[in-house]
Amino acid sequence: MHDDRLLVEGRLERALAQFIKDAVYSARTPMTVRAWHVRGEPVPVEEALKAAYEPFSPGTEWGAPWSTSWFRIEGTVPQEWAGRRVEALLDPGFTGVHPGFQAEGLVYDWEGVPIKGVHPRNRQVPVGSPVAGGEPVRLLLEAAANPQVLRDFRPTRLGDITTAGDAPLYRFGSAELAVLDENVWHLVFDIEVLSELMHELPMDDPRRHEILRALESALDALDLHDVAGTAVAARAELAEVLARPAHASAHRLTATGHAHIDSAWLWPLRETVRKASRTFANVTDLAREYPELVFSCSQAQQYAWVKENQPHIWERIKKAVASGNWAPVGSMWVESDANMPGGEALARQITHGKRFFREELGVDTQEIWLPDSFGYTAAFPQLARLAGVRWFLTQKMSWNQSNKMPHHTFWWEGIDGTRVFTHFPPVDTYNCEMRASELAHAVRNFAEKGLATHSLVPFGYGDGGGGPTREMLEKARRLRSLEGSPRVAVDRPSAFFTAAEAEYGERAPVWSGEMYLELHRATYTTQAKTKQGNRRSEHLLREAELWAATAALRVPGYAYPYDDLDRIWKTVLLHQFHDILPGSSIAWVHREARDTYERVRAELERIIGGAVAALGGTAAGGETVLLNAAPYPRAEAVTLRDGRTVWAEVPALGAAGAAEPPRGVRVEAHADPGGHVLENDLLRVAVDSDGLLNSVYDKVADREVLAPGSRGNLLQIHPDHPNKWDAWDIDRHYRRKHTDLVTAESVTLTESGPLRAVVRVVREFGSSRVVQDIALQAGSRRLDITTEVDWHESEKVLKAAFALDVHAERAASEIQFGHVYRPTHTNTSWDAARFETCAHRWTHVAEPGYGVAVLNDSTYGHDTSRGSGVAGTVTTVRLTLLRAPHSPDPETDQGTHRFRYALLPGAGIGDAVAEGLALNLPLRPAASSAPVDPLVAVDDPAVTVESVKLADDRSGDVVVRLYESRGGRARATLSAGFPVARAEVTDLLEQPREPAAADGDRIALRLRPFQIMTLRLRPSDGS
Repeated sequence: MHDDRLLVEGRLERALAQFIKDAVYSARTPMTVRAWHVRGEPVPVEEALKAAYEPFSPGTEWGAPWSTSWFRIEGTVPQEWAGRRVEALLDPGFTGVHPGFQAEGLVYDWEGVPIKGVHPRNRQVPVGSPVAGGEPVRLLLEAAANPQVLRDFRPTRLGDITTAGDAPLYRFGSAELAVLDENVWHLVFDIEVLSELMHELPMDDPRRHEILRALESALDALDLHDVAGTAVAARAELAEVLARPAHASAHRLTATGHAHIDSAWLWPLRETVRKASRTFANVTDLAREYPELVFSCSQAQQYAWVKENQPHIWERIKKAVASGNWAPVGSMWVESDANMPGGEALARQITHGKRFFREELGVDTQEIWLPDSFGYTAAFPQLARLAGVRWFLTQKMSWNQSNKMPHHTFWWEGIDGTRVFTHFPPVDTYNCEMRASELAHAVRNFAEKGLATHSLVPFGYGDGGGGPTREMLEKARRLRSLEGSPRVAVDRPSAFFTAAEAEYGERAPVWSGEMYLELHRATYTTQAKTKQGNRRSEHLLREAELWAATAALRVPGYAYPYDDLDRIWKTVLLHQFHDILPGSSIAWVHREARDTYERVRAELERIIGGAVAALGGTAAGGETVLLNAAPYPRAEAVTLRDGRTVWAEVPALGAAGAAEPPRGVRVEAHADPGGHVLENDLLRVAVDSDGLLNSVYDKVADREVLAPGSRGNLLQIHPDHPNKWDAWDIDRHYRRKHTDLVTAESVTLTESGPLRAVVRVVREFGSSRVVQDIALQAGSRRLDITTEVDWHESEKVLKAAFALDVHAERAASEIQFGHVYRPTHTNTSWDAARFETCAHRWTHVAEPGYGVAVLNDSTYGHDTSRGSGVAGTVTTVRLTLLRAPHSPDPETDQGTHRFRYALLPGAGIGDAVAEGLALNLPLRPAASSAPVDPLVAVDDPAVTVESVKLADDRSGDVVVRLYESRGGRARATLSAGFPVARAEVTDLLEQPREPAAADGDRIALRLRPFQIMTLRLRPSDGS
């Protein structure tokens, strides 16, 4: 029996590959081809229609990397094909089977109307069914010569047009008209579905043997030298086994069409514009033949690109949405990284996304759709619910290296206690091809057996795009109800979530806290300048909105820059996509990102400058004021643009002039053999002859901060060779070896008070050089370290270590709108897997009664560990500063970097919040004639103002977003600096939910731990 089975399977395999599939197209005739080659940026179809085309023959090479070739393709349907189904088959030189990572094309008619995309698994273009015979066929193919960049993670220069060279990448294959024999074509799917199912059934399952015998009978009925003439008879032998319905208890799969299109990855942003057009054209074309198709598509940015660049496809999308074939999903501007964007940025991802779908397509999206982001912040559940989102979907957690997620459908609970219904498809892919092996895996893998019977399957080619195909839909039709298989129904994600919620009710399990991905941990660090550009753009946007709103309410005639801010926000949100901000895109993407962030900086500085000028003027002789965009008052030394250091006392969200420092507020620098001692009334800091901190003494607490025998601000170099995924991963074995950078070229006192003292340390190591300014200011508990690194290392990681004399069981790390605690020990495999973590502006470690924070202005990667020191437990906090992987960008992070971090002894969580904001929002000197009173003020330091802006509906209302930042309950009063006619608590999209407890311009606030609240304040007329 065993040998007989193998013989049948071998017979079937050869018949299918060599005879049956070759007979799918029963007749072919070549088409003529002419070509026009375009280097540099793509051109619109209108220009291509006017171009001069040269004769071009199949077999000819074409396509320098990142260029475009346009092909005019012409043919005539033979008269003898009348009544048949005819298609054009295009092969511009596909070199692989997976779409999205090589040559791709969009086919137009000769009027410039797009028809559909072509890729290695979708080469056909419809001509007619049936044809009359004699029809002319004229097609225009826009073919992109995209190189295959990611090959075994080997360094390549193909990832940037400036280094990719000119050698052609492709050789044109063919362009043909062909007759599709639908009987043979359907036979292929009958055989594939049954054969795949058979191989997933147990060896002793009678159903497996029934299928085997039916396939054998089909082969007996088939004449391999006349497949077309015998296909109907062969299908008849399979009809009965295909008609057997699924068991009543069979698992139910909601299959939804999908095409995860990375907004940039192994291609630049400009190419994603075209990828979206190709994919969306494919889907809208496919829906004409398969009315059951539902295509779930996220990322409002990609819709916006298609609307702008392909109006014909945009109109088809709108019709598909109206007919139900197309389901906008995701609620976000892009599928962003879900760890590093700031709190306000994540809020804007959702508000911009939901508004686009609502205003452009009339759809109120109900889910967050992030299948591929690299872990998920515990702030998401609350943000989702505040935006009216009911559901959350992810797939990436199936990539965990160490620990398997215990649930597939569950309530996800955020740091504030808010829960969102979440699904993690057990199929373990967002690129399902409707193979039986994939569907069987979903059933076997499903964690909630006995509790539920339903899961979701996103099907279609993704990453590089392409989407669902007719082959997948043909399989889905056969799998609707088939014995031995799960039931498959093509439907909307909302249909699945609604049914699943009803099936579970409150019985669904709960996952509390962040969803930490045990992989891709280096994405918190790779491409440091991209991350720095993001962080600084977020804080500049905070400043721009604050000062523009202040000017709009205080200065008659000042126009709030709604359009500019909207456009800049969307630019920043786009660059938070989960391969741009994490640093896992090609060199071209990050080169452009650096330029974009510089333009964003310049534009925001212009907006800020204009608002400040309106508030106080910049006439010659104007007094210098210092603007504080942070939500906490500041009393500190600040260095002006002319190099002078002055004392400033500035209210939160306001501005004031320089002030006289109070008595006794000064900093001193003391001589020390080979080193220097910096001291103010709060700290005494000793820098030794190696330029390392050998003592940080907290004078208020009367204790040493550094662990006995250790030195602080210790730079450490590790070799960095992950097993794969160079830009993405930092693997645990990197810790096994490191070099401490203890030798200094020079240690020099460059400033010595009275308001600021600075020691400059210069080091050289490998091929790199680092200059650090260690600065202590009067009246400050914060020790600032400004670092400039000329980085030229290869496959190494640079860290800055602080071994602290603190017995900390856990570390608190800032996330969006709050913080999370992570163990410093490795008691469990889940704890051990968190050997590299993401933090925003600060990480805090504490024992009862005393804490220390490490702050940063643009670093996200951290590790915190506990070890044994000479006098007990040592808690070491390290910042991960720079990496140097070679793939997909061979020059990752090479060059000069400048950033700041700081040590904050004696800090509670509230101190970390305030000083982290202060480090990221330095006081801004401006020539102005008067101070600026705050537009709003809050009297409880536990309540942190996240943003102050004018309402997006251009009503002139003031919107204030704030949150409880310490993890406790808060009662506070918000005071408006203008008469308030009406105050409301709103959702995230600024729509009223309930009246605020207002008494004139004072609003009483009650917040739960980590609660986010958005207030909308209507100014009184004349204010």
